[in-house]
Amino acid sequence: MNRTGRALSMGCLLLLQPLLALAQAGGNSLLIPAMGRCTLNTQPQDLAQAIAACQKASDEGDAQAQYELGEFYYEGKNAPRDLNQALSYFEKASLQGHAQAQFKLGTMFFHGEGVPANNVQAYILLKMAAVNGAEDALDTADEVTEQMPREELEVATQVLGQIFRKYLMELQSADGRTPFAPLP
Repeated sequence: MNRTGRALSMGCLLLLQPLLALAQAGGNSLLIPAMGRCTLNTQPQDLAQAIAACQKASDEGDAQAQYELGEFYYEGKNAPRDLNQALSYFEKASLQGHAQAQFKLGTMFFHGEGVPANNVQAYILLKMAAVNGAEDALDTADEVTEQMPREELEVATQVLGQIFRKYLMELQSADGRTPFAPLP
């Protein structure tokens, strides 16, 4: 790096330092440090503490923490791979509408990882993941569809329709408006 580049980098760091201090003190800053988040990509000596923090957040209902723990046990990089634990955490996050957890759970059912392969469940989860924003879920759902007999696809489509109807009814009864009414 040349002299001008070093000076510019130092200047940026000096400008950011008060903002980071404000963020750490709980001030209203757009720069929020990653401290306190569920981060399991850590040094081995800090792993037990990181798992405990994620477990606490998961127990409090944090869907992202549940997903992160699911990934941790699914990947098995810093601990033995545990598909039962991964499945449990992905299920918890999925029930809260976490798109990536639904996607991962759907692929587990598709490939029979930790559970017996089940194309109907895989299809339903992957379609829900797509609706919730997991971009790759539709492609995987198409792969599942190619392997499904017509009867299974009909069952999966009916179940998915029931899930969405129930969701729309809940929206409608929540505030007495129709789900498609304009926002106030």
